[in-house]
Amino acid sequence: MTALTDNALMLRVKAGDLDPMSLLFERYHRPLLGFLFRMTGQRDVSEDLVQNVFYRMLKYRHTFTGKGEFRAWMYQMARNALADHAKQIRRAGYPKDVADVAEKLAGGPEADAALAQAQELDALQEALNALPDEYREVLVLSRFQELKYEEIARVLQTTEGAVKVRVHRALNKLRSLFLEIENGKAHNL
Repeated sequence: MTALTDNALMLRVKAGDLDPMSLLFERYHRPLLGFLFRMTGQRDVSEDLVQNVFYRMLKYRHTFTGKGEFRAWMYQMARNALADHAKQIRRAGYPKDVADVAEKLAGGPEADAALAQAQELDALQEALNALPDEYREVLVLSRFQELKYEEIARVLQTTEGAVKVRVHRALNKLRSLFLEIENGKAHNL
């Protein structure tokens, strides 16, 4: 069964054979967790959302046609789960949790370099989190999940050209936010 394509496996699931879903889970739960974590910034929430996405794939398996790529269909399910989660949070009236970052103690040049790298990564994550959802989403899908622009266009139900423009704008905005955060931290020292 490992030689079957994702589309072939999902078509078997659609036909009522649920066993291939475990192979799809093995193939995609980590990439899906990475996508959801980068979108929410919360590991527990992301793990719950992964389960929700796979549940939705079973529940809505009748909507899979096999004409497009399975990954695009799966990420569309993930986007829907994220949107529903955001609605729940707004209704509940509580803000997103912000992960506490542990400070590293200085202890020599290697520790200083590690601290500087960790601070840059923190600033980059902060800038990524500050991006509007539409920009963060295309960057996560293209750079972290390594989807092709054509696949992203299917997920977002737009054109490949529109995706390229959005990625370009998102990278420019990310660069700008990163520099603002870095400059702000330098002034606070």
